[in-house]
Amino acid sequence: MTDMLTLTPQQVSDYIAEAGRQAWQVAGVDSATPRRDIRRVGIIGAGTMGGGIAMNFATAGIDVTLVETRGEALERGLGVVRGNYQRSADKGRFPQDEVDARMARLTGTLSMTDLADCDLVIEAVFEDMDLKKKIFADLDQIMKPGAILATNTSALDIDEIAAVTSRPGDVIGLHFFSPANVMKLLEIVRADHTADDVIMTCMDLARTINKIAVLVGVCPGFVGNRILFARQAQAQKLVYQGAMPWDVDAALNAFGFRMGPYQMSDLAGLDIGWKKGAKTANPIRDALCELDRRGQKTGAGYYDYDESRRPVPSEVTAGIIRDITGLSEGHVPSEEEIIATCIHPMINEGLKILEEGKAQRASDIDIVWLNGYGWPADKGGPMLYGDRVGAPAVLATMSRLGAEDDRFQPAETLKRLAAEGGRFTEVLPGK
Repeated sequence: MTDMLTLTPQQVSDYIAEAGRQAWQVAGVDSATPRRDIRRVGIIGAGTMGGGIAMNFATAGIDVTLVETRGEALERGLGVVRGNYQRSADKGRFPQDEVDARMARLTGTLSMTDLADCDLVIEAVFEDMDLKKKIFADLDQIMKPGAILATNTSALDIDEIAAVTSRPGDVIGLHFFSPANVMKLLEIVRADHTADDVIMTCMDLARTINKIAVLVGVCPGFVGNRILFARQAQAQKLVYQGAMPWDVDAALNAFGFRMGPYQMSDLAGLDIGWKKGAKTANPIRDALCELDRRGQKTGAGYYDYDESRRPVPSEVTAGIIRDITGLSEGHVPSEEEIIATCIHPMINEGLKILEEGKAQRASDIDIVWLNGYGWPADKGGPMLYGDRVGAPAVLATMSRLGAEDDRFQPAETLKRLAAEGGRFTEVLPGK
């Protein structure tokens, strides 16, 4: 049996530091692999993501060509970048003349052919596979030999994208997190045919632009979002069983997350991926959006918001939930039940990711969640937290959840750890 692991705050801090060092090591690739020279970067899409990505490179002294399809979108994107830089200068983070110096490294264009001389191009358009494949097919014709072709997709199959090119070895995922000019994490996604020198060049480039890089493999959602999807699914089920969104959020806030899943949804906007009249897998969200309750930006979503954007539990939302679930009074789980139901599936999904070889090491999963999703640092990441609660407790939760939904069946590795002992943080990929 695996005993629960008791750690001091210093031991947790030491674990995180060592995990951070290990994340830079690429297994199976010679560290002396020659790198490609990156002098100019092209970015397709000047929206929130594209503009934020561009800032990383301009700040690091690298010239950027930013492509949009419409002049007004390009002007708006460049204006947002300038505004971000100006606010930083106003706060004294760098001299005023640095604003113009950084903006001088950005060139806007409406023609993708202007990317021909770039050494790296990053596609940052919205999540539509057909659109991304068309862009990559065009880039295949435009880009010079040896250029790296990267996608910022957060979940789509990069092998499918690479397959439309004649140079799949040059294709890689560079998944930045929003806001891209602030968030430290960069998931570098190795596709089936990505060349070693492309991987090592991107790992080095992450350091240049002051990111924390983690190399991951291709699967739906990669590492971070795949685990997030598991948590979201359970949070949604809890509401269908009688919890209210604020019950779920309060438990995860108590666990240490600054924002729970429903607070996060309201911040991001409930209408992401939704349009009027849509019937999605989340009818509660659909109903809120139809009432123009689309999150903080409209002053109401799952929560009501006061003039200071403080969330207030909403009787409107509670009524919609009761109507859709048919529950006038459901079981309101305890804080401990909510935490186990939302957190234990994250640990289980991490084990499945390792079984499939989509992460290099268990601690890489922790680095992703610490730096990209606000996992509370005192708990060290999902896999270290698994060691702290013990495999038997996680298995008990997953056996219950798996009986309700096959997607949440316990990982084979979880069964082994519970029966034979061992640590989540010591699980090796493919084992």
